[in-house]
Amino acid sequence: MTSTRSRRWTFGLPAAMMCAAGAVLYGFAQAGPSQAAGDGPDGFEPASSALIADPIAFDGPQRVDYGRLDARLQHLMRSKDMVGLGVAVIENGQIRFVKGYGVTAAGTGDPVTTGTVFRWASLSKGVASALVNRLADEGKLSLDAPVTQYQTSLRLPGGNEGRVTVADLLSHRTGIVRNAYDDKLEAGQDPTLIRGMLAGLSPYCAPSTCYTYQNVAFDTSAEIVQRVTGKPYGVLVREKIFGPLGMASASTDRAGLQSAVSWARPHVGQRTIEVNDNYYRVPAAGGVNSSIFDLAKWMRAQMGGAPGVLSAKLLDRVHAPVVATPHGGGRVDYALKNAHYAMGWRDYSYAGHPIVGHRGAVNGYRSLILFDPVKKAGIAMLWNSQSNKPVGIQLELMDMLYQQPFTDWADLGNVPASGAGGTMTASAR
Repeated sequence: MTSTRSRRWTFGLPAAMMCAAGAVLYGFAQAGPSQAAGDGPDGFEPASSALIADPIAFDGPQRVDYGRLDARLQHLMRSKDMVGLGVAVIENGQIRFVKGYGVTAAGTGDPVTTGTVFRWASLSKGVASALVNRLADEGKLSLDAPVTQYQTSLRLPGGNEGRVTVADLLSHRTGIVRNAYDDKLEAGQDPTLIRGMLAGLSPYCAPSTCYTYQNVAFDTSAEIVQRVTGKPYGVLVREKIFGPLGMASASTDRAGLQSAVSWARPHVGQRTIEVNDNYYRVPAAGGVNSSIFDLAKWMRAQMGGAPGVLSAKLLDRVHAPVVATPHGGGRVDYALKNAHYAMGWRDYSYAGHPIVGHRGAVNGYRSLILFDPVKKAGIAMLWNSQSNKPVGIQLELMDMLYQQPFTDWADLGNVPASGAGGTMTASAR
């Protein structure tokens, strides 16, 4: 429901901090129409399109140099493999920076705004985990029950679907080879049929004993949701998660992406490609879309900003490390120590601090979240190309939060130190 009265941000931050583009870089860009939703939890009211250009102090210390961050992001957008980008930053539990960069489609002048809708890809797994855990707290299912109790299509080698629990499913401990039969999904096969084929694989490890990342198997959680509620997964996500959080742009299908007033087209390099349904057919694993502003609301909820939707007990459970994971191959991944998977989330330590995050990738889109649940600070990014450069920005943000020396994690070279000019020299790590 959209109110007709004049509205301001009350999402845990001073309304006066919103500011016009070019006036104060660490304020809000103009809100898009997709952000005008009904009243949300904990005093949240969605945005109006009005801009307020009177910056005032936030609660708590400000450690992020938003001018420098903006300069880095502008420099990033000059990379040949970047097209469009949305970025949000939270400090002290308050949304302090939301901005769009670039264009929705290469060769056009259509700008990315804070309301432009992108695909989340595997950030969607955190939504599935939250929903399943909500249903567990409501007594509708048990995380410790075997998957067979919910009569799903999942079949595993040796009948292990009778041993794998719902919690195992959400933490990728199904005992089969990683990314099992993603190729069949990408070839257009029905995921319910593919889940039945998993029984023909050789066991990789005993259930619950090792980590092997999944998409097709993970999406069994969407079947479980429908079994215990009688409602389609996408409907229940909107009722219990997106709606209460005021995430008006969020959806779980291709129609939700392409019907948005502003939506980012996928790209390989500067070539625009078609959106396909492959990972929308496993919505719990990779089906969510939203604007960067709505992703910021989701990130804030992960920090305890919406206890009426995601309780502290639920967040502790889904963020708790469950199984050790191998490091990726890049220097950013090696900088993230003590890697574990939780339920729909990854846990790390960085500069001596525990942090939580996830990344996502589908053809033509990339995404990430990384945050410190103790300091209630972090960054979210959505972009419509296959560039890896934005991945480094997350650690540059964390270095500011932790007052670490600057490192050029995004491999951009010397750039202005702040919006006011000057340069800084990259250090090596």
